[in-house]
Amino acid sequence: MIKIFHLLKDVIKLVFRHPITGTTIIPVLSDGRIVLVKRRDTGLWSLPGGIIDWGENVVNAVTRELLEETGLELVSIMRLVGVYSSPDRDPRMHSICISIEAKVKGNFKIEDTLEITDVKAFEREAIPLGNLSHDHDRQLKDYFQGGTILA
Repeated sequence: MIKIFHLLKDVIKLVFRHPITGTTIIPVLSDGRIVLVKRRDTGLWSLPGGIIDWGENVVNAVTRELLEETGLELVSIMRLVGVYSSPDRDPRMHSICISIEAKVKGNFKIEDTLEITDVKAFEREAIPLGNLSHDHDRQLKDYFQGGTILA
């Protein structure tokens, strides 16, 4: 299975030779807790998000990914946290990530069970910083610092 993944990754690099654009969401509930998802591939907690589909804008991608991975509804986009483009930010491929803070509501329900195994709301102090998937530690640190990052 791992060999197939690496072969597929190499084929994608050859065919597209361009970074993939995606989004991560920092979902904030009305009580201030931040929602994270547990990824099936790494077993680590992560911000929800994913690739922006062809013909889709960022807001629609955020709305769709949020619903698929958490069951939550987008209330409003609060701010742009940053755009992350380092070639090594995602171990699977070179991707450019648009990270946004979103006010969300609803009940947890994982629709994308192939990618996500759990969803949970965390108080700021309880977020497992230092042990998140991809570069989500950095995105959350930048979010808590209040700036807008281009990296």
